[in-house]
Order: sequence, then structure tokens, then C-alpha cells
Amino acid sequence: QVQLVESGGGLVQPGGSLTLSCVASGSIFSIRVMGWYRQAPGKQRELVASITRGGNTNYADSVKGRFTISRDNVKNTGYLQMNSLKPDDTAVYYCNNHPPCGSWGQGTQVTVSS
Repeated sequence: QVQLVESGGGLVQPGGSLTLSCVASGSIFSIRVMGWYRQAPGKQRELVASITRGGNTNYADSVKGRFTISRDNVKNTGYLQMNSLKPDDTAVYYCNNHPPCGSWGQGTQVTVSS
């Protein structure tokens, strides 16, 4: 099973941008649908965006128009470009298959605050 490691989080002011990366230990081509998820304190983990092997994307309504998911099947890396960040985007962000399978990584913390 391919292991996924997230990075790129940090502290950003409202309206700012971040790009998260998800590096795979092997070929991500084996991941038919890749998803980015997030879990805010006291809330359930939710799917933020997904992308198929062929590049078709879907987004949660809360991030549509602000986030962009992509994947590089050659570099074995997935990305989540996040623009116009809001305090409600504060969460730990994870990547996984969609639907998720296997264990979750440690995720990367995104904090949006002035």
C-alpha cells in the first residue's frame, strides 16, 4: 500500500494562500481517486476535494472557487492550492484515497488567524 505524507501547512492571515503537498512512497497512479480531507477541533473529518487519476475534480461547497486540487502522477505528488483562506478553514489536513483506506498520516496543520 502506498504511504502518503502531507506537508505545507502553517499559520496564515485571512485572505492568504497556502499550497499543501502529499508525497507518495510509491506510484500514485495506483490511487484511482485521491482526496484531501480536513478535521477541525471538535468536528468530524470531512472531504474537501478529490481528483481522479484522469484529472476530474470535485470540491466541497465550502471551498469551491477557492481551493484547487491537482496531482502529478510522474512526481507521485498531490497538491491542494488554497486561496482566500478563512478562519473556518483552520484544521488538520490529510490526503488519502477516496473513499479513504488504510491508516491516516499525521496530516498538516493549517491555521488561519490574524
